[in-house]
Amino acid sequence: MSRVAVPPDGGRNGRGGAAPAVAAAHVPPRAPVRRAASGVAVVGTVAVLLAGAGAAAGAVAGDPVVEGATVNGGRDVIVGITHDVRFSVTVTGADDSGLSFADVDLKGPHGGFYTTDAFCETATACTTVFTVNAHLAPGSDDPVDLSNAQAGRWSVDALVDAGDGDSAFAPGVGTFGLKRAARLTVNASPEPVAKGARITVTGKLVRANWDTYRYAGYAGRAVQLQFRPKNSDTYTPVATAKTSATGALRTTVKAVKDGYWRWNFAGTGTTGPAKAAGDYVDVRP
Repeated sequence: MSRVAVPPDGGRNGRGGAAPAVAAAHVPPRAPVRRAASGVAVVGTVAVLLAGAGAAAGAVAGDPVVEGATVNGGRDVIVGITHDVRFSVTVTGADDSGLSFADVDLKGPHGGFYTTDAFCETATACTTVFTVNAHLAPGSDDPVDLSNAQAGRWSVDALVDAGDGDSAFAPGVGTFGLKRAARLTVNASPEPVAKGARITVTGKLVRANWDTYRYAGYAGRAVQLQFRPKNSDTYTPVATAKTSATGALRTTVKAVKDGYWRWNFAGTGTTGPAKAAGDYVDVRP
């Protein structure tokens, strides 16, 4: 079921436009309607549950218990500028009658907000699917889901229903990183090179700009130069360089043996990691 969510700030997201629509796996209609346009969940006459500090703090005997949430299999969600990114959120818990339904909200920096719901696949697990993007649909000038300011750490709130009609709300039951995609290039020259001579290794680090829908240089970041000998599967660190104002990289190393050179960026709190494909250099006696 897809729905448009309005965050608590009155319906504005970090870009200043309407809150993003959320694409999710289709589920059959369900009564009663459990979430108002304001993004506040309501379950019959027990809406007061939402004012509590979560299932563990406010639960009474027989209430379902929310134990945790796993986002994207425990990996960061990395978003570029050209494709939708789909990922799952699995909420786990327990109840003597089994879990039956879950509403899941994702909340991020600067008003980032997504919501969707799903029936539970087992008595202890409920998996919802989210779709996010940072690109304009073809022929559209509508605001997209994400802005640069919304990259970073996000939290998960979950409201679960049990088979016997009881419900429990758990704010902040999980967290995950929603990050801008990065790319790296490499070029090692000259090729071939005499043993003992100097090799110049260049490259460029760029990352997705969710505001302009382009990739742009990532300045002032430390990037590791790595080497893999011919007939080996293992890269080892050789040097570290810092990107220029345009994201450019450059360093020189001594040619010792045939092998592959690459740049490796570990990522940051807002940007995903990146590795360049190895560039082979033939070292001759």
